[in-house]
Amino acid sequence: MGPADTLPVSAGTTSRGAEPDGGADESALTALSELLADDMQACNQAILARMDSPVALIPQLAAHLIAAGGKRLRPLLTLASARLCGYPATPSRDGRTTRHINLAACVEFIHTATLLHDDVVDESQLRRGLASANAVFGNKASVLVGDFLFARSFQLMTEDGSLPVMAILSKASATIAEGEVLQMATQNDLSTSMERYLEVIHGKTAALFAAACRVGAIVAERPDAEEQALDAYGTNLGMAFQLVDDALDYAADQRLLGKTVGDDFREGKITLPVLAAYGAGTEPDRVFWRRVIEDSAQEPDDLDHALDLIGSTAAIATTLQHAAAYAGRAQAALEIFPDSRIRRLLGDIAAYTVSRAR
Repeated sequence: MGPADTLPVSAGTTSRGAEPDGGADESALTALSELLADDMQACNQAILARMDSPVALIPQLAAHLIAAGGKRLRPLLTLASARLCGYPATPSRDGRTTRHINLAACVEFIHTATLLHDDVVDESQLRRGLASANAVFGNKASVLVGDFLFARSFQLMTEDGSLPVMAILSKASATIAEGEVLQMATQNDLSTSMERYLEVIHGKTAALFAAACRVGAIVAERPDAEEQALDAYGTNLGMAFQLVDDALDYAADQRLLGKTVGDDFREGKITLPVLAAYGAGTEPDRVFWRRVIEDSAQEPDDLDHALDLIGSTAAIATTLQHAAAYAGRAQAALEIFPDSRIRRLLGDIAAYTVSRAR
């Protein structure tokens, strides 16, 4: 294994239990971005270059997406995982080894393509606090540009030339689609089990987190044990991330959430806050949930009542407890790697993921 910016161990930075270490905030994400600033800049340049097209609508819509911002967490995880594994250990003749950069761009294209398609399916009007692409350019343009970005991602996989990389990223792409279809199949169904709900969020979110991390070990040619550790880190981080997002839909300030609070409610999505509130509710409460979720018979004040019911139960706390457990597992998965600044920052990212809702 490469040096990975090895530093002495700091007290309280490694979690060995189920709960993630406390005290993490967005500064962990900022610190990781600063540590990888050169690689992230190169990744952003690659993204811009690959979004270019003689078909004017494609770069126009792409510019709208870029203007909406976003932390680019998934490509950052690819760059961080590669650095954790000591890549690039030997620069190429031009002074730069770029596999991890191109694959990070590939991961972002997969993610952005799914967002474009999801916003059309969900009829979303906001994305990161701004009008969504489908609201500005229409559904047809959003779907077709999403297809374009998927195609670009597969071009990048092919150019990389690694069959294991192609297998991991193409499988993740298929799993994301399966997760979205499964979510559609469980929509409006309050009999959905906890296991099925977790299967949905693994498919729609955690699978790409896992793939983004795992390819970092592959480009560095690390042993299978390290591949699996990064896969586990990404999977558990992604599960925690989506659980927190599901909680925030019922507990966040809309200005901070970047989308309309209650979107999941209006769409009849089955998430853990709803399942927990339904399970803990009285019979009149359950009658309400069946009307608004299963029958989609919602009235103007129903969201406020749903928020009251969720607030009167432990639904949000239950969701965040599950998220914290996954974040703790993500941190524990990193223990196979020697202590380093980047390993600690990745652990702090897991803690920060949960702290977003506190």
